[in-house]
Amino acid sequence: MAFDSEWAELVSTAKEKQSVGMRLNQAESGPGGSGANHDLVVHQDDLGAVGHEAFELHGMLHKKADIAGAGIDKSEAGSTAQAAQEMSTRRLTMGDELYTTLEVWTTQVKTVLQMCAHISNHLDYSKKSHTKDDEEIAASLRQRNGSAVSVSEISKYVK
Repeated sequence: MAFDSEWAELVSTAKEKQSVGMRLNQAESGPGGSGANHDLVVHQDDLGAVGHEAFELHGMLHKKADIAGAGIDKSEAGSTAQAAQEMSTRRLTMGDELYTTLEVWTTQVKTVLQMCAHISNHLDYSKKSHTKDDEEIAASLRQRNGSAVSVSEISKYVK
């Protein structure tokens, strides 16, 4: 009998917590909650600004983070690779470690450059796509005589 009463108490506690804590497919109430408008809003200026920043970061990184290409000699090895080679030639284990560091750095920089280019290109595409969509919507909301459809006319189709 002690188990039954303890079990009933646990079930009751779980039900209390569940009724307060569980929300499926619903936003929280309050500021920004279920009463708020959750439509996606994209401003063309925002897309352009972020895309431009990604483009500028790409250019800056390409110039300043390329330690593999800095100080290239006739054999097209950068100064860091030259230093690693010199240390390895003198049997210093630091040479191999420096070369490994250079390879990892170069791989990481290339990844960041690719991501910046991807962001910039994607936002440029999104900006053009949204502009085209806006133009198509504006064209479809015209009367036969070219005048804009009134809000009251549009409201007939919205429920």
